[in-house]
Parts: sequence; C-alpha cells; structure tokens
Amino acid sequence: MTSVVILAKMADVEEVEVVVAHNERATLRVGDVFLKIDADQTRTDVEVEAMAMAPIPTPEVLWRKPPVLALAALPGTALGRLGEPSTASPAAWAAAGAAARRLHDAPLPPWPGRSLDELATRLDGECEWLVTNGVLPSDLVTRNRQVAEAALRPWKPVFMHGDLQITHVFVGDDKITGVIDWSEAAQGDALYDLAVLTLGHEEHLDDVVAGYGTDVDLDVIRAWWSLRSLLAIRWLVEHGFDPSAPGCEVDVLKARL
Repeated sequence: MTSVVILAKMADVEEVEVVVAHNERATLRVGDVFLKIDADQTRTDVEVEAMAMAPIPTPEVLWRKPPVLALAALPGTALGRLGEPSTASPAAWAAAGAAARRLHDAPLPPWPGRSLDELATRLDGECEWLVTNGVLPSDLVTRNRQVAEAALRPWKPVFMHGDLQITHVFVGDDKITGVIDWSEAAQGDALYDLAVLTLGHEEHLDDVVAGYGTDVDLDVIRAWWSLRSLLAIRWLVEHGFDPSAPGCEVDVLKARL
C-alpha cells in the first residue's frame, strides 16, 4: 500500500532528474524520491542492511521492488563535490568527521570487506593497466604506488561506509542530516573512510580529524588518497567520467610528486 501511495504522488511530478547512470546502475530523482536501479541486487541488499545498522542518519527506505529501491530525499545539501571548492563550513566538515567516528565505533557488519592481498593484487593490476595503456606517465604511477604502500598494512576492522565521498554526506546548519550510498559498506579500515571523505579537499583534513576526535596517521590517509585514485581511474574512464578534470583523481596523484 505504501508504494502505491508514493507512486501516486510521483505521478504528479513533471520532471525526472537523472542523478547518475551507467551500465551497472542508475539513480533517478522524482520529486522527493530517489529511485536506485542496480543490476547487482547483492549491492542493494548490503545498502539496505547497512542503513538499518548505521548509528548515523540515513535515507528512509520507502519501498523496494527489485531491481528498484526507493529512498526519501535527505534534507540539507551535500558537503561538496570533487573538483569544486566546498562552501561548507569548518564546523560542517568537523561534523562529518564526528559522524564517521560514530559509525566506526558501532558493531561490525556481519560481512567482511576486501583483504590486504585482494587490494595489493588489484593495485598491481591497475597500475600496470594505467602505464601499459598510456593513461598516466609511468613516473606518476610509480611514485603513487610507493605512497600507497603505507595503506597496505594490518588494521583493526571497523564498520566502514566504503564510499564516504563528500557528495554522499549531507549537512544542514553545520550538522549531518544524512549519509547516502551504502552499497560498499563492510568491515574495513577507518582511515579509508577519512581518506575518501577528504579526497581532493586536503585543506579540510584538519577539520575532519578534529571532529573525529582521536589521533590518526595522516601518512596512511595520504596513502589511501593515492591508492583510491589509482584504483578508480580505469573505472571512471570506462564509465564516461573524467578523472583528469581539475581537482579530481589525476590531480590528487600529481600532488604526491
């Protein structure tokens, strides 16, 4: 019955906004409802379960009819966007750090994340692809591969969001109003979340760490910046995104030279 009522409301909306669309998944906004369509329903399973477990605000699940998941829009605005200056205040960035800490202190989800061996193997493969295909200069890849080594060490598993980029964190009045896109949530390294949150926005790292409320290894966060960027570039290129846009992944790598 709930889904029927919501669909009736959606019928009055004149515009459908395509938030993101590629051959794996698509997200549409119809009024105050987001419709997520995913070819892999295991990702949706993770997203729904992770949101139910998370101790921080998440979107309300309105209904689910595979392959579609309907979520209520969050109040507030995204913390920022990669490649663009963030207009959010230092207090809002600190609130994001505090929200990450609450998540990391929560009980672990029952499913594991990627192992060190999996990450190292994938990193080797992506670096080889970047150089072999002439996507990036070999010296840039080699240097960042060296920096990334610091992230490949044992860590104490936490409840990790897994894709805590600033477009997924919503704020209002310097408070977190919600965090979206939980399909990568798993057991993992807390510093990975902090790195993804500050990727391309190094100027806000101190604010995030202050909100997080405990000492962190900044060298490991910088290592995750390199590792995340090296792993992301092929996927971005193959799905029609531009990692070489100002302030994005390629610039993150160049900053390590």
